[in-house]
Amino acid sequence: MKRNELLDRLNTWDDKGRYVWTQHDLKMQFPDDSSKSLEMSLRRFVRDGTLDRACRSVYVLPRARSDIGYTVEHIAIALRRGHYSYVSLESALSEYGAISQVPLSVVTVMTTGRSGLVNTTCGAIEFTHTRQSRSTILDGIVEIGRPLRFARARTALSDLRHVGRNLHLVDYEELEDVA
Repeated sequence: MKRNELLDRLNTWDDKGRYVWTQHDLKMQFPDDSSKSLEMSLRRFVRDGTLDRACRSVYVLPRARSDIGYTVEHIAIALRRGHYSYVSLESALSEYGAISQVPLSVVTVMTTGRSGLVNTTCGAIEFTHTRQSRSTILDGIVEIGRPLRFARARTALSDLRHVGRNLHLVDYEELEDVA
């Protein structure tokens, strides 16, 4: 694939708000390229700054017009596509003001996909698996204008308890004000 061809396609998607791609997504955009050719092209595009490699098999269009922040959440969505995922645990409780210590450069995400810690160029994503039903998940999250949905305060606290995390930093009075 040629650089101009790649940029034309990705800029078209950028106009629609998408600027994070998995290697599989790019393979679907350029089906005539062999896997080896695609890998070599991606290495070349990362080297020359056309793409940023966020983590293994995930690429970001630098200086994307649709990038309004939250790139790490877009990466989380790309990594767990097809699964329910939402910001919860310490990240959510911190934003609610119920934990005084803000987790720096780590976003804690509950997911129906597999657990794991993924280090990206935008910060780490800690995925924690949940077996909750789809309806329970949907009842416990809200859309707040960000790529990932967000746990309600009570859901984030429940998730924290359920996975056995430390509760001594939680300010329960602050949670009462939010809930």
